[in-house]
Amino acid sequence: MATLLIVHHTPSPNCQALFEAVVSGATTEDIEGVRVVRRAALAATASDVLAADGYLLGTPANLGYMSGALKHFFDQVYYPCLDATKGRPFGYYVHGGNDVTGAVRAIETITTGLGWRRAADAVKVTGEPGRADTEACWELGATVAAGLMA
Repeated sequence: MATLLIVHHTPSPNCQALFEAVVSGATTEDIEGVRVVRRAALAATASDVLAADGYLLGTPANLGYMSGALKHFFDQVYYPCLDATKGRPFGYYVHGGNDVTGAVRAIETITTGLGWRRAADAVKVTGEPGRADTEACWELGATVAAGLMA
């Protein structure tokens, strides 16, 4: 069975809504043979990353950058996972008050360094998430999970 690891930092109701939509998409009944593991960014480990076949990342944009929690995650897993996870699929979503550019750039740079392969377009949300934003997160979760089905 394939494993999808969702690593998230969810400090606000807006981030929670996006996270729940991603999980709902990844666990929809149409997805078979994929185990979904959820880890808070500060709790996720290199072992979690090595045991997974694909990844979904979620973060707020804080002060023009990804959350410190997601940065900490990347700092902890980068070198232990660098060679072993090359080519694995991933997707991500970012929420910000008015701009997510710096957070997107940082995630793209780090995942490029890891050699991960983007399996779906990023979901970038500013302000209060609307229905289209949560639907996009649902699609993100479903798309990345479906890509792991045997």
